[in-house]
Amino acid sequence: MAAPGEHTHHIKIRSTQMEMSSAGSSNRDEDYDRKLKDAQDELDRIQLQREELERKKSELEELTTRKRGFLSQQVELTEKLTSSLTLIDRELFEMRQEAEDLEQCRVCFAAHLDKIQKFNPESWSRDHLSEKLEKASMTIDIAADEYDQAAAHFEGSRSGAIFGRASKRGRAAGSRRAGSSEFMANLRNGFAFNLPLVVLGGLALFVYLAK
Repeated sequence: MAAPGEHTHHIKIRSTQMEMSSAGSSNRDEDYDRKLKDAQDELDRIQLQREELERKKSELEELTTRKRGFLSQQVELTEKLTSSLTLIDRELFEMRQEAEDLEQCRVCFAAHLDKIQKFNPESWSRDHLSEKLEKASMTIDIAADEYDQAAAHFEGSRSGAIFGRASKRGRAAGSRRAGSSEFMANLRNGFAFNLPLVVLGGLALFVYLAK
């Protein structure tokens, strides 16, 4: 039979072994928990990186879409503005040209009106009535001819209504203007009708005024 001292010593040895076994198990658990936590932290880091990449990708796609929209608007608006500027320049040129033509017509018509208003057939004597009527009629014919040519020149333009002709803007009007450019050139030089008629009319008026 074993002595009491020996039995006690044996128990202490087993207790120490159990404590060591428990400590080892605890260390393994802590190591496992640490590794698990590290793995979770790594997963969280990867998830954050993934979310950051997704955010940057979304931002890049949005910027790309906005850039494409901007380029499309830029091209469209550039074409519109370029076309509008061309049309505006053309319209301004035509307006200036038309204004110059109207000014020439005004000078011409004012001169004709001044001559016509001075005619007073009631004051003409019977002896000179026929001669004066012929000269006055020639002056009237010249003025009427220039009026008709001016009306034809401005037909289709915004000034056509001045002569009782509706405005018809377009290529036809442009062609008509080109055809009547000779009239305006002659008008600026004081010859908006047939030259022989001008010469004869001028000579007749000169003879009439010289008397």
